[in-house]
Amino acid sequence: MVAGLNLRGRIWKITVQTDDESGGAVLSGTVVHENVPARMQQQPEEQVLLQQGFETLKTFTMIVAPVTLDIEERYEWETTAPSNYYSAGKRYRIINHRPADFVPGDARNYVLLTLSRSEKSHSVQ
Repeated sequence: MVAGLNLRGRIWKITVQTDDESGGAVLSGTVVHENVPARMQQQPEEQVLLQQGFETLKTFTMIVAPVTLDIEERYEWETTAPSNYYSAGKRYRIINHRPADFVPGDARNYVLLTLSRSEKSHSVQ
């Protein structure tokens, strides 16, 4: 097992249902992996993006284990434990996944994910 994994969470597969009566998209999801150990770190934002707009795209790097998890782009990550972690209950879009360079049977193996989340860059008074 990979050392330092301090989070637990679930991975959602997002699907698009038929449009609602007004033509809007209806998103639905299914939990494909539960109680996944992970570690997440936020990447620094560009100062220009923070100054320009009301909403910024924040990116995160995450390590999850084991490497045998079936994870694809456009799945979502939700942190479930610990409950007092800053991202508990929030969802992040998986935009990239890369397995580590270890052989598949190695217990140290992990998957490196890149996540994104849109958040307000500053509040409006």
